Order: sequence, then structure tokens, then C-alpha cells
Amino acid sequence: MSDLASPTDVQQPVRRHKLSVDDFHKLGEAGVLNAESRVELLNGELVDMAPIGDWHAGVVAALTELLVKRAAHTTVWIQNPVRFAADTELQPDVTLLRRREDFYRSGTPVPSDVLLLIEVPDTTLAYDRGPKLDLYSRHGIQEVWIVNLPDQCLEAFRDPSAEGYRARSRYGAGDLVSALAMPALSVEVATLF
Repeated sequence: MSDLASPTDVQQPVRRHKLSVDDFHKLGEAGVLNAESRVELLNGELVDMAPIGDWHAGVVAALTELLVKRAAHTTVWIQNPVRFAADTELQPDVTLLRRREDFYRSGTPVPSDVLLLIEVPDTTLAYDRGPKLDLYSRHGIQEVWIVNLPDQCLEAFRDPSAEGYRARSRYGAGDLVSALAMPALSVEVATLF
């Protein structure tokens, strides 16, 4: 009997094939990915998105109605793509964008278009607070709200840097939160839960 490995064996690194946003879109055009696929592209890798539950859907609907009523002259972008890099295109739950006459028909929004980005995690809190929040900060998203369903609070992240957000606040049921880009836009946290 001999060992399975010998001193002459050469270790080959595991090869990974990273995707670009263009590759990602080609997979959709070819029918490999479709609306039911529920994936986004983060640093060249496909990441499964969690199924949308009733509570999550209801909070996103409440935020949508509020933003449409109070954020005039902006575009309210619901679970649609934002391109962060050649290998990263995410679908935040709610994004408040600078208004463009073509409503972004001519091109996907990029970080400089984002006024406020909102994630509504239920089962994906660690992912939204971890890799996604880090990416948002590195790309200069000025303000991110995480509507934390498990803890029934709103977490606001402001003042982005390469190392993460320098200002972090947590708001509960009795609090009112205003957006930096639109101070007149405020949300009563209790209405989300």
C-alpha cells in the first residue's frame, strides 16, 4: 500500500472563474439566469438572495409609499440593480436615486447616483451588515439604512471610508430618522414594524 500523496505531487491552486457584470447579464440573456434565480453579483461571484417573506415585502412596500410621497424629484428604485464595479452589481431593497429624465433606461445607476440606500434584512442581517455594507462604504454611498427586522430597529450608517462607516446610529420604535440628502424626509421607526 502506498500513501495517496507523494513528495513529488504538486499542489495546484483551486481555480475559480470570476464573472463580470457583462458575463452576469449574458447568463440572463441566454436563459441560464432568470427572475426566479434571485441572485446578485458580488466581487465576481453569484450570491443567492433570500426569498422575500411577507414581513420583508410589507416593510419595503411601506418605505416605497413613503418615499414616493415625500421624496419629490428623486427616483425610488425598488429591488433593482446598482452597478458598483465591473464585477459587482447588487439589488438593494430600496434605493433613492438622483432623478434622471430617462429613469435610468440608458444605463444602470452607479454609486454617485445614490442618495440613500436601504436594506431590509430578515435572515440576511450578517450579509447586509458585513460584505454589502463594507462594499457600500468603499464605494462612497453616503448613507445606508438597515431596517433590522429581527431586532425591530433602524440602523443608519453615514460618513463612508475605505475602512467602513465612521458614523453608526441605532433607532428604535420611539425615534424619527431623517435622511442626510433630504432632511425633510423622515421616517417614524415604529411605522415600519
